[in-house]
Amino acid sequence: MVKTQKRRRSSHLILKPRGTFNPRVQKVGPEHFGIVSVDCAKARSKWMLADFYGNVLIPPTVVEHNRADCEATVARLRQAMQERALHDVLVAVERTGRYHHVILNALAAAGLDVRVVHPFATQQFRLPADPGYKTDDTDLAAIHRAAVNGFALQEVPQDPSWTQLQLLARHRRNWVRKASTLCCQIRESLHAALPGYAACFESLWASQIAFPLFRRIRTAADVQQAGREGLSAWLKEDQVRFQKATLDKLLAWAATAPAGDSAAEMHHRIALALEDDRERKEREIRVMERDLAARLARTPYVRLLSIPGINVVSAAEYAGEMGPITNYAHPKNITGRAGLCPSRAQSDQVDRPDGRLRRCANRTLRFAILQIADNLIACNAYFGKKAAAWKAAGKDARHIRVCVGSRFVRISYALVAGGQFYHHPLARDRSYLLEKLMTFHVKHETPMDPTLADLQATILHVPRSEYAAEAAPLRRELDAIEQDRRRGPQPLGKILPLVLARLGIAVQSGESGARDLT
Repeated sequence: MVKTQKRRRSSHLILKPRGTFNPRVQKVGPEHFGIVSVDCAKARSKWMLADFYGNVLIPPTVVEHNRADCEATVARLRQAMQERALHDVLVAVERTGRYHHVILNALAAAGLDVRVVHPFATQQFRLPADPGYKTDDTDLAAIHRAAVNGFALQEVPQDPSWTQLQLLARHRRNWVRKASTLCCQIRESLHAALPGYAACFESLWASQIAFPLFRRIRTAADVQQAGREGLSAWLKEDQVRFQKATLDKLLAWAATAPAGDSAAEMHHRIALALEDDRERKEREIRVMERDLAARLARTPYVRLLSIPGINVVSAAEYAGEMGPITNYAHPKNITGRAGLCPSRAQSDQVDRPDGRLRRCANRTLRFAILQIADNLIACNAYFGKKAAAWKAAGKDARHIRVCVGSRFVRISYALVAGGQFYHHPLARDRSYLLEKLMTFHVKHETPMDPTLADLQATILHVPRSEYAAEAAPLRRELDAIEQDRRRGPQPLGKILPLVLARLGIAVQSGESGARDLT
């Protein structure tokens, strides 16, 4: 057996790889290499030009965030390059939320090499030189020192489609949290207006009659006065389906319900207003989830749906935070960026290699990974058994989440970057991409044309060796639709033959008139 050598991190280079520019300095000479330091704010920025040694060539200067000032800054910088015989220039811009993008884009559009300095790096290079004294000028000097020491990093250019996917996933997550907050507020107002009313329904938000009836009643006495006939008439008027057992449960509650709050009428009004807001957010969330599914289907991350326990939304969030898989040379780059590795403190013979998770990390990527880890523990048989065994061994729940998340990262890298399905015990009862995506669109009531477009885009990321396996559940669904004539018109009956034909599966025409599209 051939033994593979363990990868070792190269130790001959102290600087960060994406912050190195020493060969350029050696080529032109330190005195002919300029570094532009930029400290950004909301409405304006301050910049300074110095050579590699730190000799200031242009003192700190303010530039307003408008086109004229940005163009004047570029012109003055080019003039200084000629006067000072600077043959090469690097721009180091401190990251400041979104505000640094204005000056960064302006200087990059002028053809300059623009790099980004993290505020942590600025702080660490400022404190030793100017402890307890922070100004824009001291920050500029710290940015220069950070750039010289390799902490001005190149940002990988990213396709706008990946940025849009990330923003959409984050926006959806934000609205889900707001909708969850609204649910808590609605329950509070609902209980103040009609104590015990919400308990009459197994799921308040899934019930179709809870809020239609709540809009018509003010007190429990209104329910008693209306009776079963009156409640039934209201629901029929609103074209809402119901069961008589639920109405009987409401009548039983009304017979013993306590009085509402002294401001019950206002709580009733507030609850309805909040419910209207929640319903609007739920509709928007469904639209965003359809968009996420469409974008996911056009990326190789759609292959993650073959893992039981991963749904369309979680895969899309993971894809948005990851970006192109080509940005990562190894799965450890992913866990390192997400901070899914312990901190280490070593000095002399004291070594604590298993500390807490690293604080400096991409928290949104870590959240997406750990969210998937929770789903895998709950819904994936392989990881469920692993988690149970670790728990029985006395492992901490947080440790289990991180272990599952780290293993998922390695598996996801093989799936997405490898271009093939990953044969692993976790996928023993493998999910089928097209079936899972089709079920998602049926649940979200997506129109036929977008559904078909997403399914066909997904096929491009399915290896040909898996076409037959992907077609099997679709063929079973098509046969069920053709045999069951009581279900009325089925959009899937039109979609499935087209998808099967794309997979190279012949569809025999039957009594339903289905055509052979192969």
